[in-house]
Amino acid sequence: MSLLILNASQVVSPTGHAAQAGAAQGALAYLPGAVVRCEGSTIAFVGDAAEHDRLFPPPDEVLDASGGCVIPGFVDPHTHLPFAGYREGEFDRRLRGETYAQIAASGGGIVATVAATRAAGEDELLELTLRRLDRQLLCGTTTTEAKSGYGLNLPDELKQLRVLGRAAEQHPVEVVATAMPAHEVPSEWRHDPEGYVRLVVEEIHPAIAAAGLAEGVDVFSEKGVFSPEQTRRLLADTGRFGWRIHLHADELCNLGGAELAAELGAASASHLLHVSDAGIAALAAAGTVAVALPGVSFFLRDRFAPVRKLVEAGVPVALATDCNPGSSHTESMPQILALACMGAGLYAEEALVAATLNAAAALGRADRLGSIETGKRADLVVLDAPDPKHLVYHFGVNLVRHVVKAGRVAVRDCQRVA
Repeated sequence: MSLLILNASQVVSPTGHAAQAGAAQGALAYLPGAVVRCEGSTIAFVGDAAEHDRLFPPPDEVLDASGGCVIPGFVDPHTHLPFAGYREGEFDRRLRGETYAQIAASGGGIVATVAATRAAGEDELLELTLRRLDRQLLCGTTTTEAKSGYGLNLPDELKQLRVLGRAAEQHPVEVVATAMPAHEVPSEWRHDPEGYVRLVVEEIHPAIAAAGLAEGVDVFSEKGVFSPEQTRRLLADTGRFGWRIHLHADELCNLGGAELAAELGAASASHLLHVSDAGIAALAAAGTVAVALPGVSFFLRDRFAPVRKLVEAGVPVALATDCNPGSSHTESMPQILALACMGAGLYAEEALVAATLNAAAALGRADRLGSIETGKRADLVVLDAPDPKHLVYHFGVNLVRHVVKAGRVAVRDCQRVA
């Protein structure tokens, strides 16, 4: 099947096959009036309509952009999609003055979601995950990373990851599964956190790898969770599993998480609210992608990651929703772009690169995703706006009109296509 997108105000995209940093973080190609042709799942042509008509036969299908602009599909490189239970009560308690730490000490926080997720059957968890993928797709996300980490034991970690595999088979959004049994020390191991570290290293990680259920691994390296030394042990054997390393780093305090991510050759380090200058320099030298999560800062009414300093230091910055029930309950990448600019200090062009090509790089997919270029995957969004700056300028609404995933129309006129 071939698909032609025409009548666009412009096609706007980063270019390249690697993360963009420094001045290139905001570099976009603008092609006024261009058309995009997809052959199968691949982009076959981007450029002038007359040139297209000279080179190609009529397409099998036409998608009318009606004056909207075409951008790459969003890549969400940090989420916790497979969970059960909600924590709106905790959210209300925070609004009334309680801290995240106080709520966790009273039995809330991650452990509350762990209890609900353990209690949920696999089919129930799948249905919940598919609904979240639907919301992501309607907001323009065509590829998403999703972590386990609400099981915190072997059976329930495997259950979460099986759900992600089943969801990937049933849904247009491409799902990249990450194992995260080291998301928290579960209640039953609080008396012996070292014992839980051994359990993860000796049993849980190997079982996940043997089942082939993940392509990456993440650890919450933070004060009161997993120390840098424990994190090193948790990640020591990931090379033999072929896993990409990600890290939750420097969210609550400066624990040297960014430096550790660089030392370990991590593909990405997320949060970074308290990253030090030394940590920023280490990320830049290593080429590790800094994944900013402005939804968390907004949701928790906390400081934002110093994205301006990161960009100016030459660290490639990506954006993600961190969709989860406790600290960033949203599937909307457009909302994240607005928060990144208005709250954290990115420019609109930088935010678009962060949400597409750099996010793809954080997942090891910049060679085939994240930009509108010949030979790349045909993952495209048509906005109901003439310029992608409207994603930030016209905030609080969903400007996504059409979504194309792998050359097929998945959302047309704001409606999911079956």
